[in-house]
Amino acid sequence: MAIMPFPEIDPIAFSLGPLSIHWYGLAYVAGIMLGWYYARQIAGNNKLWPGDVSPITKVQLDDFIIWVALGIVLGGRIGYILFYDMPAVIENPIRAIQIWNGGMSFHGGLMGTTIAMAIFARRNSVPIWSLFDIVAAVVPIGLFCGRIANFINGELWGRLTDAPWGMVFCNQYIERNNGYCPGGDFVRHPSQLYEAGLEGIVLLLVLAVLIYGFRALKSPGFITGVFVCGYALSRIFVEFFREPDAQLGYLLGTNWLTMGMVLSTPMVLLGIWAMLRARRQAALQH
Repeated sequence: MAIMPFPEIDPIAFSLGPLSIHWYGLAYVAGIMLGWYYARQIAGNNKLWPGDVSPITKVQLDDFIIWVALGIVLGGRIGYILFYDMPAVIENPIRAIQIWNGGMSFHGGLMGTTIAMAIFARRNSVPIWSLFDIVAAVVPIGLFCGRIANFINGELWGRLTDAPWGMVFCNQYIERNNGYCPGGDFVRHPSQLYEAGLEGIVLLLVLAVLIYGFRALKSPGFITGVFVCGYALSRIFVEFFREPDAQLGYLLGTNWLTMGMVLSTPMVLLGIWAMLRARRQAALQH
């Protein structure tokens, strides 16, 4: 029996006539807006940057928010289709725009945002690695908001467990909307909260300490490397507790290799490369 009860929270935050506003959508808005505010504080502090001059103005950052929002949403949805749901979309193409069927992929959102950053940096003469660093510093805020929304929705639950903090991911709202409890009447790891803690809170604090305590932004690309590597390691760890997507299951062996692990493993190497590159460039400049 689960010791911790799953909260009775309606996935619909509120309704405006026939329009229902879900917590999941509000999480995306909150993550982008809070990230934008934090990014403005970082960009406005010249002492954090090489030569004590910020590489981007607040006005440019305000323009960039539209680019990054499009990169997150389009990349996240396209990535989910390509990595997790392609057979179902081929069979029923309209499913591609049904974001309630599967949702978004972080790895796809990362690629979409990277493309948006590259185009924006080129068009506005902003050093691309410094732009990467700004975004990397604030992404954990969005990850935290998104994982909390996943928890409220009772989705992306964990594997079966007998841990005292295990939960049955069902309440009256989920059962009413789905006609049943998608996760079954089983006690599971609240893996969404594990991800919110590691990918969100812990990673945000680590990056903040590096930025403000060690002036890591003065080595363009280092914060990006720490974020990419930190996220990947956190995700791989949590995948041992998270139930894999039903349409994919385990990719190899029994109960261990998942698509999340496969997509995250190259990120560890990429993050290490970015950190080494940043340190090497900083050494050459001195």
